[in-house]
Amino acid sequence: MVSSTRDISSVHHQSNWCNWKRVSAAGLVIGSLTKISILLQMQCNSSTTLFSFFLPRPPTSSFISSSSSNPKSFTNCSQSSNHNNPHPILPSPDSHSHPNAATARIPTPPWVKGPLRLQPHELANLSNNPPKPRKPLESAEEKADKALTAKESGVRGKKAMSKIVRSIETLPGNQQQSPVVVDSSSFSLGSSDSDDANKKLPWVREEKVVRYRLKKDKVVTQAELVLDQDLLERLRAEAARMRIWVKVKKLGVTQRVVDEIKSAWETNELAMAKFDLPLCRNMDRAREIVELKTGGLVVWTWKDSLVVYRGCNYEVAKNSGISNMVDDREGDRLLEGLGPRFVDWWMPKPLPVDADLLPEVVPGYMPPSRRWPPYGRPQLKDTELTSLRKLARILPTHFVLGRNRRLQGLAFAILKLWQNSNIAKIAIKWGVPNTDNEQMANELKRLTGGVLLLRNKFFIILYRGKDYLPSEVATLVSERETEIRRCHLDEESSRKKAADSVHIVVDPSLNSSKTGTLDEFRDIQNKFGGLVKGKKENELQLEAEKANLERELRIQERKLFILEMKIENSMRELTKLNSEWVPAENDADREILTDEERECFRKIAQKLRSSLVLGRRGVFDGVVEGLYQHWKHREVVKVITMQRTFTQVIYTAKSLEAESGGILVSVEKLSKGHAIILYRGKNYRRPQKFHSENLLTKREALQRSILMQRIGSLKFFAHQRRQAITNMRSELEQLQKSEERNGISKYVNQ
Repeated sequence: MVSSTRDISSVHHQSNWCNWKRVSAAGLVIGSLTKISILLQMQCNSSTTLFSFFLPRPPTSSFISSSSSNPKSFTNCSQSSNHNNPHPILPSPDSHSHPNAATARIPTPPWVKGPLRLQPHELANLSNNPPKPRKPLESAEEKADKALTAKESGVRGKKAMSKIVRSIETLPGNQQQSPVVVDSSSFSLGSSDSDDANKKLPWVREEKVVRYRLKKDKVVTQAELVLDQDLLERLRAEAARMRIWVKVKKLGVTQRVVDEIKSAWETNELAMAKFDLPLCRNMDRAREIVELKTGGLVVWTWKDSLVVYRGCNYEVAKNSGISNMVDDREGDRLLEGLGPRFVDWWMPKPLPVDADLLPEVVPGYMPPSRRWPPYGRPQLKDTELTSLRKLARILPTHFVLGRNRRLQGLAFAILKLWQNSNIAKIAIKWGVPNTDNEQMANELKRLTGGVLLLRNKFFIILYRGKDYLPSEVATLVSERETEIRRCHLDEESSRKKAADSVHIVVDPSLNSSKTGTLDEFRDIQNKFGGLVKGKKENELQLEAEKANLERELRIQERKLFILEMKIENSMRELTKLNSEWVPAENDADREILTDEERECFRKIAQKLRSSLVLGRRGVFDGVVEGLYQHWKHREVVKVITMQRTFTQVIYTAKSLEAESGGILVSVEKLSKGHAIILYRGKNYRRPQKFHSENLLTKREALQRSILMQRIGSLKFFAHQRRQAITNMRSELEQLQKSEERNGISKYVNQ
């Protein structure tokens, strides 16, 4: 390697040395020519005679003779010499002072191919950059035409456009000239057939008809006709700065949009409306609709937005303020007399009642009396519950609460509120520690008996219920009940008096039976009353425990029966699906792999990045199709399964081997799951049909997996029920044995 490098460097050094020698030789030649030209010039200045002391030489180095009688030879020679010489000959500064200078007889150097004639007033230009030829000057008309067609940089600027306009004004087209019309289509070159004659020449172009779109006439709006120009300009300037608008949706300019525009006019003389489809496509029609429904004037339009002016004579309506005042007064009237107000309320008025300042205990407080309506349902339906929640959303807040217990004062105030309103809305104070909205709601529900509509960390909403009776109605009902009871007592007393006044003689032999009479009841009570009183407390506890066990046993048996019915139905569906799946059998004549081949395929499969993941569906037609797709590019495929038990993994591997026709190489344990490695075989051919008719589809496989999972969970719960039933039966037997022992001991004691 070092020797080759040295050889290359030596060759490079020799080539540089040869180039330097050539350059030095060329410099010597140029210097000699320069000296000869200077000598010739000096002699021409001193005398008109020419040097003639040069002796004739051989043709290769003969002298160049010049004669005045043959000027063409001089010209030709000079041209050939200039053509061969890389340095052109330029006239010297003294050429004007010697116009008739004679030619010089110069010896031809041996390295010049042609003769060289040099005038005394000409010098060689030895510079490396010869001067470029100058372009001919252009006329003013050519410049004007070129200014229009030439490329201009930055043609979109104002200066470039003004330059183009000035060049167009200076065009010679202002002169009236008679146009010359030449029919280029009739011109033809040479003889051609009739078909070729009809063809147009390539430079003949058809005239294109350009149809310009007519500009739509501007529609004069009502605002431009009515308003002054100064006022209109001021309104448009203000409208361009507006950033708040009313959204007009697909329904168009509804009453809600009109109300919002009029409410915006209360604080500003302009209101902006932004339109959605389909009105945004026809803004002229949108302007007409807005002006018709609002009574204003559209002063500014931009894309899909309009700005409406309310007019000079518009009076701000005070209906909204009056309605708000009426609402506030109505809320204050409802809350009047319920308790002190909460001054630090953070939401709109009316101010709610501070429930923390109400008394904790009210003497003689009782929950209200309630009666279900006849043939009615006291519970609320879902639709009723939803409508009541929507109604409660817009209601003002009645109470503010920050206490969990001792809420009798609040309950009493809620009962007074329910006489005028069906719903009580209670807000929970912010920042109060240890507040529990669940405890608050349960306490209020117990004290008032109302229906809880909503409970969260902000509000508690209570409905008085369908069975609620106001206090006046409850007093009327109680009075009516006492009156009816008094009437019943009067009727019973009068009936007894009438019965005592009438004496009927009855034969005692006909009425000797005591069945169903008071005497029979008294006899039974006197006979067995002592036994009941003499029972011990442990016997009562045993009986109560036995009754509870029997009741719980019946419940568990009922649940077990339901589980068994569900298992039976699921098993029926699973059997139906399994009947559609016919597993394939292993081929008896299959290939045999040696231990070396198995180890080789196993290592190849372990290095594979691509694999086929087996999910909860198990083996179905899509899995076999995936195996064939993998075997299209490689001869080994790796199937990853997440089954836990090793027996299930082996069963899956054998079923894959049978369904695909491949050869099972090995089953490897991974960190998560197992890897089943399958070899496609040496005689593998890609099948024409990927879908197997004997396997389940993807949907059926998922349904089968869900049914198997359901049956497993149902069997687990059924097993738990059976264990609970056996435990209860054993406890019941023990209780019966204890009762028998107690009975025997009591009998012995008696």
